Amino acid sequence: MEFVDAVAARRMCRSFLPASLPADVVDRLLRLAQRAPAAGNTQGWQFLVLDVPAAVDRYWSVTLPSERRGTFPWPGLLRAPVLIVPYADPSAYVARYGEADKRARPSASAAEKQALAGGAEMWPVPYWYVDTAMAAMTILLGAVDAGLGACLFGQFEHEAAVRAAFGVPEALRAVATIALGRPDGTDRPSRSAVHRARPGLDTVAHRGSW
Repeated sequence: MEFVDAVAARRMCRSFLPASLPADVVDRLLRLAQRAPAAGNTQGWQFLVLDVPAAVDRYWSVTLPSERRGTFPWPGLLRAPVLIVPYADPSAYVARYGEADKRARPSASAAEKQALAGGAEMWPVPYWYVDTAMAAMTILLGAVDAGLGACLFGQFEHEAAVRAAFGVPEALRAVATIALGRPDGTDRPSRSAVHRARPGLDTVAHRGSW
């Protein structure tokens, strides 16, 4: 598929067939994600891959208890055979920017170098989230190219429960969860998507000045 076509075709799919995906297809998407841009080439991302029914069921058991499923608006989302949780590692960026080549770079002042290596709270922009989000977007586009459906959704208040259920290290932060599978053909855009048109380019692109 041409890149422009993959971008244009990308949609959040919320209704899947329960059929499993070949492991090599999932691995291909993860390898593509590893090609995403990363500040300092830190690559401070990790991926929790849930690709067997027991693991997928455990995820939903801690994020969507059975008593709430009767009113869940997207039951087809629960049939996705694969869930991928991209995690960002802030400590990897702090450590990377404390390495010799980053401390020697002439483009930053001594104070800036000290700050970036001093702790995650010193970073004006948390690039671990930026980079991991770009890795997630690569998975979404790779899924389109592979003829699959994908849906990215937040964990919100369930992040701690997911971490505990799967033994995720405390230092990592979940950026989202990505559901992957083959669309069942019944999916429809959410109500918010139907009623929100994309703004024109002239309203978001500010050329030369604001």
